[in-house]
Amino acid sequence: MSTIFSKIINKEIPTDIQYEDDLCIAINDINPKAKIHLLIIPKKEIQNINSADENDQEILGHLLLVCKKLAVDLKISESGYQILTNIGEGGGQTVMHLHFHLLSGNAVTL
Repeated sequence: MSTIFSKIINKEIPTDIQYEDDLCIAINDINPKAKIHLLIIPKKEIQNINSADENDQEILGHLLLVCKKLAVDLKISESGYQILTNIGEGGGQTVMHLHFHLLSGNAVTL
């Protein structure tokens, strides 16, 4: 599976990286839906939550903790933020590589 996220992770496409470690990368969304809108993307190619299995438990937890760390770093942990993931076309997923949206400031209320 080769997606735009795979190309960003492999540094084939330049982007504004906000965070990176051995397991994931966080970038600004190119079409932000809120004042702060980051994408937290695992380096392991997982299509979405439905494709994850027990072996992915550590990385899934890590992604959520990275969201928390970024919220603290961006000083939005107290005021509030959203973490969202889309699953499949019917769920609004447009890039078939798991990613979490971290949104704050005029974000959509569900």
